Amino acid sequence: MKKKNAATRPDAQSEAKAGAKLQTKTKPAPAASLRPFDKYLYYLNSVQDPRGNMVFLRTIYMDQRGHVPRDLTLREDFCGTFANSCAWVVLAPGFVAHGLDLDPEPLAYGKEKYLPALKPEQQARLSVSQGDVLTAPLAQADVVAALNFAACFFHTRKLLMQYATRVLESLKPGGLVVFDLLGGPFYEEANEHETEIEDPEEFSYFFEEGDFDPLNRLATFRIHYKRKGEPKRKDLFVYTFRLWTPPELKELLLDCGYSDVRYYWEGTGPDGDGNDVWTDSPSGEGCDTWHAYIVALK
Repeated sequence: MKKKNAATRPDAQSEAKAGAKLQTKTKPAPAASLRPFDKYLYYLNSVQDPRGNMVFLRTIYMDQRGHVPRDLTLREDFCGTFANSCAWVVLAPGFVAHGLDLDPEPLAYGKEKYLPALKPEQQARLSVSQGDVLTAPLAQADVVAALNFAACFFHTRKLLMQYATRVLESLKPGGLVVFDLLGGPFYEEANEHETEIEDPEEFSYFFEEGDFDPLNRLATFRIHYKRKGEPKRKDLFVYTFRLWTPPELKELLLDCGYSDVRYYWEGTGPDGDGNDVWTDSPSGEGCDTWHAYIVALK
C-alpha cells in the first residue's frame, strides 16, 4: 500500500511544499531573539500556499471550460485571512475576488497584514465580508473555492446540500466550485503528525487527530506549533470534521443539480508518495492517506 503525503492541514496544496523547506538546515535562532508569536503567520508557512492554490484553480477552470476570461471572478468561502483572495487578484490584472468568512478575527488580520501589500488597483478588485455561508448574500462568481476541507464542517447531508445549492445558485453561467477532502486509513484512528519547517524560523507543526467515530465519521483535528526553545503552543486551531468520501460528495452535488462532478487525484512519485500534482481522474488508488479535489460544474 502506498502512502501519499499526509494531507495534514485544513487548506489546499500539500505537505510536500512544507517538507521542501527542509532541504537546507540553518542554525536556529535562540528563543530570546524570536519574533512575537503570530499564529496566522505560522499557519501561512505551514499550511497555505496561496499563489500555488490560485494557479491550480485557474488551471482547473481552463481544464473544464477551455478558456480563462480576463475578468475571472473568484469567491473564497471560509476565507479566513483571505490570503488566497489576495493571491487571486495578483495572478492576473483583471481577476476579481470576493472573500466571505464568519469569524471577524482572521478577517481583521488579513485587512491589517495582507490587504496593504496589494497595489491600489488590486485592492479595488478585492472585497471581503463577514457572514454565514448559509444565510449571507453570496457574490456571483465563476469559481467558488470551498477549501480548507470546508465540506467537512457540515456534519449532515441536509446542511451540506443547503450550502451546495446556495453555491450553485450563485455561480455564473459556466461556473464551478472546488472542494477538497482528506481520507485514508491513517485518518480513521487517533494520530499526531509532526512536520519541521524553517520559515520564518525553525519550528514544528503538529496536526493531531482525536478518536475517529466510524458510525458518524466525525473526528476532531487540532493544530499545534512549537518553536525552538519554547513549549508547544497547543490547540491554536481546532476543527471537528465529518470525513466525507468522494463518492458521497459527488452524489450529493449531482442531487443538488450540478451538471457534472470531476475528481482531481494526486499522482504518485518514484518513492511511492504523492507528487503534489493533481489531475482530472476517473479513479484513484488505495493508499494510507489521500487529499483529493472535487470539482462540481454548473
